[in-house]
Amino acid sequence: MPRYFLEVMYKGTGYAGFQIQQNAVSIQGEIDNALSVLLKSNMKTTGSSRTDAGVHAMQNYVHFDTAAEMTKDLVYKMNAILSPDIAIVRIYRSSADAHARFDAVSRSYLYRIYHFKDPFLRDAGYYFPYPLQESVLNETAGIIKEYTDFMSFSKRNTQVRTFQCHIIQARWEKVQGQYIFHITANRFLRGMVRGLVGTMLKTARGKMTVEDFRRIIAAKNNRLADFSVAPQGLFLAEIRYPEGLLIPLFEDSCIRS
Repeated sequence: MPRYFLEVMYKGTGYAGFQIQQNAVSIQGEIDNALSVLLKSNMKTTGSSRTDAGVHAMQNYVHFDTAAEMTKDLVYKMNAILSPDIAIVRIYRSSADAHARFDAVSRSYLYRIYHFKDPFLRDAGYYFPYPLQESVLNETAGIIKEYTDFMSFSKRNTQVRTFQCHIIQARWEKVQGQYIFHITANRFLRGMVRGLVGTMLKTARGKMTVEDFRRIIAAKNNRLADFSVAPQGLFLAEIRYPEGLLIPLFEDSCIRS
């Protein structure tokens, strides 16, 4: 049966997260419902990344199988059905064994912090009105790239076989008074980015030393990390696949120019 990928983006505010959950509204559930209506079948998608409640995505993917004919106006019709908080960007065709989660080469996240009260950033950043040592933020970001085991930054009760993650980039930038953390890796653990950000902020405020930060990573003990930063500051920014895995089905139906 043919397999297709949908590129999606969404504002996670008001949703219980990406993954389908019982008695809760999820991003994946809304996408599945829209597909089911349009394709007149009970559709179940498989997602690339499971963002938590309140977390946003500039880019995420799901795949699904169907024998139904794909029409050029599918993206338009799905966007007409879906909430304004969820947008379908483009539909792709792929091989029957391509997998949205397992075939991803890398994932990139960003976390936005703002210092001054701004109602327009309330759902798109973390209000953190405390002085930060920028040099410490940069130093701790550099330390992250030295390690591969991030057990200390994985939430409890996570069902993973390994805590190994290959960090491709980790850096802070300051843009118009905001601090934005960028991180790219082959995979991430549940809560990992928020744990890293919270612990880096604690270090940059002088609540612990840079060596303390390094010891937390090496300790492989998540009781030492700080996961307290708010979900609305976190964005899944980009997912990359091997070249040629995804082929746009209708080149001119993309909502992005």
